[in-house]
Amino acid sequence: MSKKNMLIYAHYYAPDAASTGQILVDLAEGMRDRFNITVICVVPSYTGTIAPEYKTKRFYEEMRNGVRVIRVRVPEFSKANKMSRVRNIVSYFFGAMRATFKAGKQDVVYSMSQPPILGGLLGVWGKWMKHAKFVYNIQDFNPEQTLAVGYVKHKLVTDLMMAFDKFSCRQSDLIITVGRDLVETLNKRFRGQRVPRVTMINNWIDEKQIYPLDAANERVQEFRARYGLDGKFVIMYSGNIGLYYDLENLVKVIGKFPNARTADGREVAFAFVGAGAVLDELKRYVAEHDLTNVTFIPYQPKEDLVYSLNAGDVHWCVNARGIKGVSVPSKAYGIMAAGKPILGVLETGSEARYLIDGTECGRCCEPGDYKAVANEIHWYLDHAGSEELVDMGKHGREYLVNHLTRDISVNEYARAIEALL
Repeated sequence: MSKKNMLIYAHYYAPDAASTGQILVDLAEGMRDRFNITVICVVPSYTGTIAPEYKTKRFYEEMRNGVRVIRVRVPEFSKANKMSRVRNIVSYFFGAMRATFKAGKQDVVYSMSQPPILGGLLGVWGKWMKHAKFVYNIQDFNPEQTLAVGYVKHKLVTDLMMAFDKFSCRQSDLIITVGRDLVETLNKRFRGQRVPRVTMINNWIDEKQIYPLDAANERVQEFRARYGLDGKFVIMYSGNIGLYYDLENLVKVIGKFPNARTADGREVAFAFVGAGAVLDELKRYVAEHDLTNVTFIPYQPKEDLVYSLNAGDVHWCVNARGIKGVSVPSKAYGIMAAGKPILGVLETGSEARYLIDGTECGRCCEPGDYKAVANEIHWYLDHAGSEELVDMGKHGREYLVNHLTRDISVNEYARAIEALL
């Protein structure tokens, strides 16, 4: 039997470092033996800048590890400037619509909920243009996410956003969400009536690329030394330093630990690895309050992520209040893969908290309860170097290997999609 054709709309795709982009790389490459995959995405630009070789044409085509990739040129942008981000996203949307005609015959169209609202509408467009089945992967619910953090406050705008995304949901042949709480949100949207067909499949991590390393590992020590973390107890945040994590307030809690030491006598360092819309705000606060125990580290190349994650003793996994049922922080999977304990600031009933509490791979408190956050930091400092922390990391790694690997989740995606055809 000949393979069916599958078109994937991917706002970001390798080599961009976006977590959703990496998910789509794993998905596309993991299903290439079962489908002929075409990906439509932006030119590499997750940081906001675009290399000169991607500035001369409107579209670029390439084969990447057996996957056909059509890249759309977009304008450069600043993550701190809302209007420049909007221009960039809208440019991708219309460019991807045009690129659809370059994709040829397709049997199934897969689109993710990124960029917000437009990702779903691209899937509908692809379904109509290609007379194909439409699979809508909801990683984040919008406008619920933008409402939760006040990013968009005009009711007319948010009502239109909701109407458009519900339209995309209704047009889908299958919705795949990434959390049990997101399934609940979908049911609430449609009030339990005529709910679109939905299944839940967890996100994943490649456990062969991210895995526990001994603290004495040369590359881990090299990373720690490079950023002044050598010999310190490191509480690390790794990922998008963006709008949905309440980091602006969490750094204020960190400010209450200026000269903290662990029970075993180590200095405490708080490391932020990554970039995003609130990075400059965090840097300003740290500079204004002379927080010498806070370090900012740029995004790490994919091949070095195993070393940076292992350089942390404890990792933050956080969301702002109101994100339950809206989004699942994918960084939880990387932390579990590295075998590190988690300091979770997550709402009860959210998917990431289900995973952390259920596997006992960390400790959690509610977003907005900053006294509880401080207490959890104290707890980790008091237990630094203990077998209890080692066991937390082992629990997370063991659960991930058995339930949350790339092969397991990608096979679930492939089976769900094949069932439509």
